[in-house]
Amino acid sequence: MKKTKCALLLICSLISLSSIAQNEVILLYPGKAPGSEQWDWTEKTTEKNAFNTPLVYNVTNPTLTAFIPSEGSANGTAVIICPGGGYQVLSIENEGIAVAQWLKSRGVAAFVLKYRLMKSLTDNPAQEMTDKIAGKVIDTSMLTVFRYAGDDGRAAVAWVRAHAAKYHISPNRVGIMGFSAGGGVAMDVVYRHDVSSKPDFAAPIYPYVDRSKPIPVPSDAPPLFITAATDDQLGLAPVSSGTYEDWIKAGKKAELHIYAKGGHGFGMRKQNLPIDQWIDRFGEWLDIQGLLYPANPTGWEKNFTPDQIRQFRKDDEKRNREDWGNLTRYAADNAKLAPVKSGEKRVVFMGNSITEGWIATDPDFFKGRPYVDRGISGQTSPQNLLRFRQDVVNLNPAVVVLMIGINDIAQNTGPYDEDKTMDNISAMAEIARSNQIRVVLCSVMPAYDFPWRAGLQPATKVIALNKRIKAYAEKNGFTYLDYHSAMADERQGLPVKFSEDGVHPNLAGYKVMEPLAEKAIAAALKKKP
Repeated sequence: MKKTKCALLLICSLISLSSIAQNEVILLYPGKAPGSEQWDWTEKTTEKNAFNTPLVYNVTNPTLTAFIPSEGSANGTAVIICPGGGYQVLSIENEGIAVAQWLKSRGVAAFVLKYRLMKSLTDNPAQEMTDKIAGKVIDTSMLTVFRYAGDDGRAAVAWVRAHAAKYHISPNRVGIMGFSAGGGVAMDVVYRHDVSSKPDFAAPIYPYVDRSKPIPVPSDAPPLFITAATDDQLGLAPVSSGTYEDWIKAGKKAELHIYAKGGHGFGMRKQNLPIDQWIDRFGEWLDIQGLLYPANPTGWEKNFTPDQIRQFRKDDEKRNREDWGNLTRYAADNAKLAPVKSGEKRVVFMGNSITEGWIATDPDFFKGRPYVDRGISGQTSPQNLLRFRQDVVNLNPAVVVLMIGINDIAQNTGPYDEDKTMDNISAMAEIARSNQIRVVLCSVMPAYDFPWRAGLQPATKVIALNKRIKAYAEKNGFTYLDYHSAMADERQGLPVKFSEDGVHPNLAGYKVMEPLAEKAIAAALKKKP
């Protein structure tokens, strides 16, 4: 069992480290780093060490490794991440890559900084660091490295700001965060910077800062998010609380989280303790600062403030707890809907935000026609199935136009399983048929990426699901409506001319869909229910 566990840990570490090779690595200086031009030792990585996590050591040429969200999901915020390791090593996975991947998934551009370190005299740098900490050894070379590391932090902020446009970053949304010694680097940048290297926010996580002498809070001090554990083995919790007090006394913004347990160096490691959620608290803090809201909002977001969007999320969370299928959404509208008139061929459009947004974007398409829109933003196929009787069958339509599946692929309500999505779609189609309702099964709309959950690579999944929907429709005599072929671009995504966010159609997109929908409805009406 132990061997299996170790093997799995090693595989996970290798997978994580391989992500470095897949991301752009940027040299921080055009040549040798200023002050250390004579350093000629070689940077190395160790997998086997006392800390059980990948460590980088002997860094002489500082770099940034970029973790950039897709353009559609980028919110314009950037964070430079400084891993810790006593200025002897860098805990590159636990306090670097894993943090960067978390931020990237939330639309934040992340840059992992490899700053200059002390030369390791052996291939066991973790032990060298432990020995120095235990002996409280601080020699001249360490003081020099402290200074160089801070210089690298300032250079990193300046570099990211100077290249902000390339990465869709707002130049006034460049922050820095660091862990332990890396937290010391981050705070050195906070305390000493010029205009180009000033961070707009900072997050020192169990930082090492020499507080033996008073350190004045800069007049332009940025907001801080600070986290540490009371049982920090290095006794650094007071550094965090002291820094927080300094900021508050100076009238600056700060948020402090001190957990009872977690120790030093917890980073992204899971311990089944409340401290495991510190990164979520950091995300909430970024959100409250307005840093997860797009710097240049497009699509539906441009019509709402960050506070309004935050309230939408809270409302969604509450609804998911109390009314997962959102049966209340159309309950009143259904009660008010007039009975079907003699000869009327009512059509219900059932689906998600693409359907819900249709009537808002082009209400004229629904005027004067027996069309009823029953789309709900964010919904997946099991949620549609849950409300299918209430919002479709009970309205006595002649036809239901069902377009669902994109949010399944986006994992809005859990991991995507193509078989389960097809089961839900077929269940709705069969319920409709058993109630003499003709069925139009729509293809899922093309999508290259999701602004709210980047990196899922939906394009090929959409094509695969559409193939199954089409085959099921043909086998069972339902009408198949192919929006995908008419809307997809060369990337199998939704082009800019049809959408602002790559997922939801604009008016031009709906104008392409409307004649296709009417043709499919007409074809369905010719079939026996």
